[in-house]
Amino acid sequence: MKSQRARTYQVTDRLHAGRIVRVSADGIVAAVSAWLAELDTSSPLVDDLARTVRTGDWTAAHAIAEYLSIEVTVAA
Repeated sequence: MKSQRARTYQVTDRLHAGRIVRVSADGIVAAVSAWLAELDTSSPLVDDLARTVRTGDWTAAHAIAEYLSIEVTVAA
């Protein structure tokens, strides 16, 4: 069985159709921060999102993702 850190996650930008990346939990911060930067903003919630994904707290991860207008799932 793969460890949580070896997993790949699919991150979908809900504000831009078709914008999807596949990254490790550590790559979530860079991807989402870049998308927010395009909107001339940032959020400390991005770090919280990555942490909750890393620890497997999907209830919190989905709640944070909703605020950031993204979706995060485990990539198949």
